[in-house]
Amino acid sequence: MNLFRSEEHARRWKKYNPEFEKNLRPLSFWSEVFSGEMFRARVRSDYIFWLRSDAGKQAVQSTMAKLQ
Repeated sequence: MNLFRSEEHARRWKKYNPEFEKNLRPLSFWSEVFSGEMFRARVRSDYIFWLRSDAGKQAVQSTMAKLQ
C-alpha cells in the first residue's frame, strides 16, 4: 500500500492506474478496516477454525461490507 498526501498527489504518481480509483480512500478508512475483528483475531492459535465459525463469518462479512 502506498501512502500519499492527497488524492491529487496519488493521481499524479507515474504508476497511478485509474482502474484502482475505488481503493483511493483516506487513511482513516483503511485504519478502520484493518482494525476490525477479522484482523485482530489473526493472533489466535485457532484462527482458521475461528474464521469458519459463526463469529468468524460475521467478522468477514463486516469487513467485506466496509469495502463495498
